[in-house]
Amino acid sequence: MSKAINKINSTTVPLNQENVDTDQIIPARFLKATSRDGFGENLFRDWRYNSDGTPKKDFILNDPTYNGKILVAGKNFGCGSSREHAAWAIKDAGFDVVVSSFFADIFKNNALNNFLLPVTVSEEFLQQLFTAIEKDPKTKISVDLEAQSISNDFDGQSEKFDINNYKKTCLLNGYDDIDYLLSMKSEIENFEKNLETSNA
Repeated sequence: MSKAINKINSTTVPLNQENVDTDQIIPARFLKATSRDGFGENLFRDWRYNSDGTPKKDFILNDPTYNGKILVAGKNFGCGSSREHAAWAIKDAGFDVVVSSFFADIFKNNALNNFLLPVTVSEEFLQQLFTAIEKDPKTKISVDLEAQSISNDFDGQSEKFDINNYKKTCLLNGYDDIDYLLSMKSEIENFEKNLETSNA
């Protein structure tokens, strides 16, 4: 299955809460596994389930009204410890994009390394998204990585976002760091040949 991300058009899950840290995203007691699979079921575990394992009806991920590949979150998402498992859990739960007005740097890098696209928008645009989704839960958001733009189909509002060019190339092609180097193999070999020729 391709890991590449380019254009995503999807309904969303709105988590209108600020300062969501990585321990809330995936509690420390679930970090023993080394495989990336299975973390999704424990995403926001303590907010999502009661102590007896039954779902909390008032938590957004348990509300069948909301679903999709895009998580819209409040400001300062992914703060706290540097655990990469937070990105694993969000990706494993079926999300390809997280939208917020601010991400913790370590979380942002972990997300990009795990083919989860963090889209940073202005505070004003984020609030417009929350308002649109509240008015119509079936509102779709379109993310175009190539054009670095995000828009919603509720009122047509759109905004540009920034992303590291290297990470953009990796996401568009489904490359991890090793895949990227392999994709450059012929250029590297040609460079080495030219270097040897010039030094001869």
